[in-house]
Amino acid sequence: MKEHIGFIGLGAMGSGMAGNLIAKGWPVTVLAHRKRDAVERLIASGASEAKSPRELALASDVVILCVTGSDQVQQVLHGADGIIAAGKPLFVIDCSTSNPSVTTRLAEELAPQGITLIDAPLARTPKEAAEGKLDVMIGGTAEAVARARPILEAFAARIVPTGPVGTGHTMKLLNNFVSMGYSAIYSEALMLGAKAGLTPQVFDSVLRGSRMDCGFYQAFFDFVLNRNENAQRFAMVNALKDMSYLASFALASGAVNPINAAVRNSFATAVAAGQGEAFVPALSDVIAAVNGVTLTGMPDAAE
Repeated sequence: MKEHIGFIGLGAMGSGMAGNLIAKGWPVTVLAHRKRDAVERLIASGASEAKSPRELALASDVVILCVTGSDQVQQVLHGADGIIAAGKPLFVIDCSTSNPSVTTRLAEELAPQGITLIDAPLARTPKEAAEGKLDVMIGGTAEAVARARPILEAFAARIVPTGPVGTGHTMKLLNNFVSMGYSAIYSEALMLGAKAGLTPQVFDSVLRGSRMDCGFYQAFFDFVLNRNENAQRFAMVNALKDMSYLASFALASGAVNPINAAVRNSFATAVAAGQGEAFVPALSDVIAAVNGVTLTGMPDAAE
């Protein structure tokens, strides 16, 4: 008999994940936040609705969290209506992109209360979430990973065990560091090219199909060239959060990481300019603007 799943965090990723769980026969209880569209769709598909994290926990064996980060995870855990207040053994899977040090601390604090917390952050996009083809990095004991695996397989095509609790979130930050680093490099290179009169189209004609081409590059440039705002649905304010988490991890590790500082500052510039809710490829426009150039409307090289 399948365990009852409580799902908190029905955003662009979570709604697709919860939908796949329901479609594959898992009993699911959901919790609304601000928008009810996803909740109504999931209820129509067979989900139940709880009015608080505590109520959701009382109805569940396993709780999946897919919220913004560590602050939000702690908010749904604590308080009179929090998950902990249910006072029962639970298996909590944190699919958020959280601070690894907070994750390990929470796991230690919750264990004496009969609550097992593991980290299972995600890679790929809402499209893959809806298709059940996400990548998941999972940190926890072998027993916890084995328990989580059939649940995760409802919405994931690839599940990579990373080690103890906290290592999944660490690996997720490293994954985002690489991708956000590429974003910052693309943006700065495009700006410098614009200053020299090189259009994004010329830039793309050189890199596309070369060894520098990749899926991330193509999605980023779908915005740059075609103005497809949904090419990479990841807000710059969340990119800044993740790079700040990585800086915190590096500081605690005694590591020097100057490149992350530069990448973080690129996204801090975007957030300070009021563009935090714009998606990551829009960083190219922000970096161009602060340097007095634009990436749109440049004369074509053939003209």
